[in-house]
Amino acid sequence: MSSKTSMIRAAVLTGIGVTAILLSGMAGADPRDQHDGPRHGPSAVHREVAPHQHYDARFSHNHAYFDRGYVVHDLPRDRLLINRGRDRFFYSGGVWYSPRGASFVVVAPPIGVFIPALPPFYSTVWFGGAPYYYANDTYYMWNAQNSGYEVVDPPSGAVNAAPDADPPPLPTTTQLFIYPRNGQSADQQSKDKYECHAWATNQSGFDPTVAGGKVSPDQFGAKSTDYYRAMGACLQGRGYSVE
Repeated sequence: MSSKTSMIRAAVLTGIGVTAILLSGMAGADPRDQHDGPRHGPSAVHREVAPHQHYDARFSHNHAYFDRGYVVHDLPRDRLLINRGRDRFFYSGGVWYSPRGASFVVVAPPIGVFIPALPPFYSTVWFGGAPYYYANDTYYMWNAQNSGYEVVDPPSGAVNAAPDADPPPLPTTTQLFIYPRNGQSADQQSKDKYECHAWATNQSGFDPTVAGGKVSPDQFGAKSTDYYRAMGACLQGRGYSVE
């Protein structure tokens, strides 16, 4: 594996709330994070996929999705309605749908639309020193001006799965795998993760959703370690197991 390829950082997290800023910088995907998708959605438990699904292993993403062009009669209950001019799209769990008569067809999202939170599973990859969030053949970037994640064109070099510039080094202590101990709902998990992220950022001065963490290169290692330590402590205090 080349040194540049080895710098790709994959992150798997459950999504956070509607006004959320999601965490990046976790290394590797824990198979315990994988679970059945939302109602009517594809499953990611096994590499074997059902008909009309594909297994996305790019950037160690390792999740299954409906094939584009596949038609469903019912949408997941947790979908979001996304308007783009006169066109309507529905988004749920990393899958995008477009109305087709009384049914819905799985489609690629239009470039430039925004979603308030990342998919439940995503991989963080760095190109040109900036983090991109990848899921289901789609790239997202955080857009602070619009407080959302924008669907963007694949970054330069993504076709070959190699970043065109080395990202700043990430400390090994950034591996956070989070599990609800008390049966917290998805909405509660999103709220807790967002609030803990905001608290940890305020405490450490480090923001993992911004290239370089908004700190100088010489502070990156120490500040990022402080952030993830604070994030873990906050979540543990709210009834989560953090590993």
